[in-house]
Amino acid sequence: MRRTVTLLFARAALLLTSLLAFTSAHAQFATVDWTIAETLVAIGAPISGVAQQPDYYDWVGEPRLPPGATDLGLRAQPNFELLAQLAPEQILISPMFATLTPRLERIAPVTSLALYSPGVDTWQEIQALTRELGELTDREAAAEALIEDTQTLMDSLRNAQPDTAPLLMVQFMDARHVRIFGDNSLYNAVLERLGLANAWEEPTNAWGFSLTGIEVLANYPDARLVIIDPLPLGVEEQLATSGLWQQLPIVKNDTLLRLPPVWSFGALPSAQRFARVLTSALTSGS
Repeated sequence: MRRTVTLLFARAALLLTSLLAFTSAHAQFATVDWTIAETLVAIGAPISGVAQQPDYYDWVGEPRLPPGATDLGLRAQPNFELLAQLAPEQILISPMFATLTPRLERIAPVTSLALYSPGVDTWQEIQALTRELGELTDREAAAEALIEDTQTLMDSLRNAQPDTAPLLMVQFMDARHVRIFGDNSLYNAVLERLGLANAWEEPTNAWGFSLTGIEVLANYPDARLVIIDPLPLGVEEQLATSGLWQQLPIVKNDTLLRLPPVWSFGALPSAQRFARVLTSALTSGS
């Protein structure tokens, strides 16, 4: 009798373990945050929905979202009815979207993952994010592989860097204002791993950038300007006729680089993309 009971408990435990494994493997995740989305794609986690997908491709570029992932509408104002129809097992957000939590929790459990926290090393935090997503989605091995592959890529590209002046990395907000990326930014974290110098040493916000007028660029005549797309509508045409822009030494030296979109608030997939496109631009334009 005791042996029979023991066998029944063993079978029940095995069934429960199998059921949990099946549920985890087939759970669908939804997110309004692009950094979380790109990392889910990179580790092969199942995604039922991602917000604002056309803009994702304008700002993030890659990796491509799975064809079956539904567009949830605006990141800050997702389509809650559509999200409820998808019935994801879990909704993943960053603190930036914390105000959505009460409404999202009516649909599915919500998990918030820290991103770009003040005073926290950016590179360490995005690795921690990767591991946390690996645990949540039962993709721990894929998460570790992503971390290792990223480090391997950085090591290999570090050896490929040409001699270059310190870089000034900007994104245009309009024809007169730019974000300049420095300490705590993803771009700067990649520069550090590639052995490249960042010309911007001024204080930055939690996201790693300073918002300033383009006239500030006149203070960096010996730096190399790196412009990361996308440019707001009409900015390129306005710069072509701007006397201020045309007379900036950093522009007149004709060594500026323009890169395709790379999500400036991204994680390891964006870090890999930025390292590749920057290295390609530097080696072809040096």
